[in-house]
Amino acid sequence: NSSEAQWVYPEIIKSHTLARAMLKRKFDTEKYGPQKSLLQILTYGNQKPTVGLDTLIKNGVSGVIGMIDMQSSGSFYLLTISAPEPIFARDFAVALIEELDDHLRKYNKAKTSETRQFIEERIVDTEKELQDAEEALKNFRDRNRRIENSPALLLEQQRLSREVAVLTGVFTTLKQQLETTKIEEVKDTDYVIVLDPPEAPLHRSEPNGILMVVLAGILGLGLGTVMGFSQLAKPVDALSMMLCPQ
Repeated sequence: NSSEAQWVYPEIIKSHTLARAMLKRKFDTEKYGPQKSLLQILTYGNQKPTVGLDTLIKNGVSGVIGMIDMQSSGSFYLLTISAPEPIFARDFAVALIEELDDHLRKYNKAKTSETRQFIEERIVDTEKELQDAEEALKNFRDRNRRIENSPALLLEQQRLSREVAVLTGVFTTLKQQLETTKIEEVKDTDYVIVLDPPEAPLHRSEPNGILMVVLAGILGLGLGTVMGFSQLAKPVDALSMMLCPQ
């Protein structure tokens, strides 16, 4: 029931906005060398681009999103990055977390600034309404010194006093909210809390070397068996032909 924003991290981290921001980051790789942009690493590499920038960015965005997998693990999220090099995968994860935190920080700052601007505008309007209500109550009291025996005048005074009280409460609340919003604007908050920092993997996830060796052994054994049977079948056929009467 909280009125605060509830971040949907998997959707944000795999958004096109975050992917475009990641394409501008630079990384060191064994294949392409130091400090190459992610756009270059994922698209044209060390070759000259053969397509336009818009196409490169579109392909790069798809590549970035395809590298990311985020799964919920209880109250936390598990971020997995698939990349051709282990150090590159770790650096990519670190940069992605930084971009996510920066994106949420900018979003919150923009929303807070909008809220502050709205409150400031409402304070100006409410202050004007309050001044008008106070002036109306003062004029009423100046014109009506003795109202004890007039129910109508007493009722009118109550109405004017209630209007002043309500506007005073609204004005006070807006002032308090303005101070709270100003504090939120300058407060340095961690929007992404990292429980375990990204680590470079010790072994590749795919292709599975052991599985490939086992499959290759089974395939080789199968092919060898088939070839052996085919070689044994030929002399039998020839012998059968020799024994057949003419």
